[in-house]
Amino acid sequence: MHDRLRHARFRKQGHGLRALVPTVLTIACAGALSAQAIPGVSPLCADRPIVTGQSLSQPPAQPSRTGSRFGRPASDLFCLALLPTAGGAGAAGVVELGRVQSPFGVALDADGNQLHNLTAWIRGLPDPTSLGPYQIYVAWVTTPVLDPVVKLGEVQNGENALGKVHFSKFMILVTAEASADVEHRTGRLVLRGRSPSMLMEGHDLLAQAPSALQPARPAGGERGWTMPPMYPDVTMLPGMRGLAPETDPLVLDAATIDLLPETMPQQIVRLGNGGTLDLEAGVVRRQLQGRTLTMLAFNNQHPGPLIVVPESVTVFINVINKTPYPTTVHWHGLRLDNRFDGVPGVTQDPILPGKSFRYQIFFPDAGIYWYHPHHREDVQQELGLFGNMLVESTRPDYFGPVNREEVMMLDDLLLGEEGIVPFGDASANYSLMGRFGNVFLVNGEPNYEIEVRRGEVIRFFLTNASNTRTFNVSFTSNSGEHPALPMKVVGSDIGKFERERWTESAVLAPAERYIVEVRFPSSGTYRFVNQVQAINHRTGTFFPETATLGSVHVADVPTERDHGEAFQVLRENSDVIADIDRLRAEFDRPVDHQLVMTLRVDSLPLLIEQVMLWDWVYFNPVEWAGTMPIMNWALTGREVRWVLRDPATGQENEDIDWTFRVGDVVKIRVYNDRDAFHAMQHPLHIHGQRFLILEQNGLKNDNLVWKDTVLLPTGSTTDILLEITNPGRWMVHCHIAEHLESGMRFVFDVEESQ
Repeated sequence: MHDRLRHARFRKQGHGLRALVPTVLTIACAGALSAQAIPGVSPLCADRPIVTGQSLSQPPAQPSRTGSRFGRPASDLFCLALLPTAGGAGAAGVVELGRVQSPFGVALDADGNQLHNLTAWIRGLPDPTSLGPYQIYVAWVTTPVLDPVVKLGEVQNGENALGKVHFSKFMILVTAEASADVEHRTGRLVLRGRSPSMLMEGHDLLAQAPSALQPARPAGGERGWTMPPMYPDVTMLPGMRGLAPETDPLVLDAATIDLLPETMPQQIVRLGNGGTLDLEAGVVRRQLQGRTLTMLAFNNQHPGPLIVVPESVTVFINVINKTPYPTTVHWHGLRLDNRFDGVPGVTQDPILPGKSFRYQIFFPDAGIYWYHPHHREDVQQELGLFGNMLVESTRPDYFGPVNREEVMMLDDLLLGEEGIVPFGDASANYSLMGRFGNVFLVNGEPNYEIEVRRGEVIRFFLTNASNTRTFNVSFTSNSGEHPALPMKVVGSDIGKFERERWTESAVLAPAERYIVEVRFPSSGTYRFVNQVQAINHRTGTFFPETATLGSVHVADVPTERDHGEAFQVLRENSDVIADIDRLRAEFDRPVDHQLVMTLRVDSLPLLIEQVMLWDWVYFNPVEWAGTMPIMNWALTGREVRWVLRDPATGQENEDIDWTFRVGDVVKIRVYNDRDAFHAMQHPLHIHGQRFLILEQNGLKNDNLVWKDTVLLPTGSTTDILLEITNPGRWMVHCHIAEHLESGMRFVFDVEESQ
């Protein structure tokens, strides 16, 4: 991504021969097994053939165009079979890739590797002495190139906790060894298994298909589109260049760009009870990456004004629309009066160009919130209409002591040679995976910088304002002495965690907020980076993507007040625990409602059909990077409809009819359909209420925090507990802006209690 995106060259990981249908080859090569059931296996893996005794030679079903197989465990993403070697004497097993406890929707390390908590269930291991000079069995994990090989520990028949791994692709090996003290694998191999990610193969043979070689029409199509930028070092199939969105491009008129006001940095506005702010949405001129851009801004600022208020106050915001588009403003995360929630067609009419609307905003909860449009969010938010709201607690000890606070909005912007890549006019394009940017911004700046003193503790309020991208951010030292500074996670969307936790990095899906504290122990420059593991779908390989978002310059002058000792303490928040205690009796009861997050597709270009069938074999839990830009750019709401479905009634999206009363506590199970034609993560946002994340994939959450947005990885099953406190009509939707515009939303009603 220009000079700000650094790629490590990836190496092929021993894929061997490519197969036209990789699922069939990969499964058939394991041979057929008629195993007896393995007792005590986790429900997540209970349908695996090695457990049920079914044949492994049967390939999995093809993806569904309507995501119709609700409730099928996504065990092919979260489990692997342990198969015997010729000398394995009929042993067999299954390994669960379990969730690791994390404050975030997925658990990563600072390098972007996903963490898995491995548990193996094994049966049929013979006495190791019967195989030779051996005494015990040992499990190992290794990469496809067999380097490194990491010892997991001794195993036996039954359940075995193997610990955490962080390889993108890996194999599990079980060997008979002479002693539990062995450091290297030397004994006889008896069981082996491959991670689900190793089913992912490249598109080498697919590239020979006629549809992949010949463009169907001139590049860009017949509607005046210009091809978007390619992803660096990832080649696309030639046939993709014949694609274009089936809608006209939407661009801001730049004829009078020299007359537009220049953007300004964000300003802080402090309001007390009854305070008023005029917030004007207008068209502005912005200089970025050597280009002069036409964008949108609130009060000519990128981001919009930072509104700072005490909790439990009411303020008035006069929104004046000076843009060419109808708009509204949604006050994200606030439990405010429903009339002012900012949803066109639900709580208000759109604010037409030249008109205004007066919002009355109540702030019941301390924390970090944000505001943004809720009309063609994919366009207006991407062009700069957003800002933060910091609600300060009236308690001086609400948080621990720090030297200063910094509010940071994370964003990315998609630029081509001529400026901002156009949007779809009649329908949002980028509807499949969402719009990934190629220029990273923090508080509107591509080179965010702050200066601190040595030893200072900084509290960062982080907000992800991007359309699509999920970030994995950390602070690293240029010297290499501290690969990633410890981050203390203290809060999220609506307040504090029950207990503060350490982490190497923070994962933020679109619309999520996290509050972290970091101490800068040494002088020098620390980079604020986003590090993930992206996928090159053409080669079927993972590779690291690292982008520097900003810098923290630490002066060689000690802080006047050293909070280092307090920083080392992980506080337990008794006020949060007491608040949640009221609801703990509800945690283990049956669910009240279920939701399926899935996809309908229609009239896809042939080449995209073929690529999707290939990629369906394995879906990464999170699509971290936009490495398939043409395929994604070309699809609109005409071909793609993202779906929220109530499986009890079959109702979808705006036809879902849920009604609650104030005082209700509702348990909802959300299943992110692994069988969708292209499954991917969804950040689910619920307006006007707050909820707790109880468990994911059967792992109970051991550290709760009030949320309004939750990251739901591909194939995951997540239970949330929704506290109904606010009457009105409230929207539920995916916060990937293009998914929202492609239908993934519904409204529920909350009536006053009787």
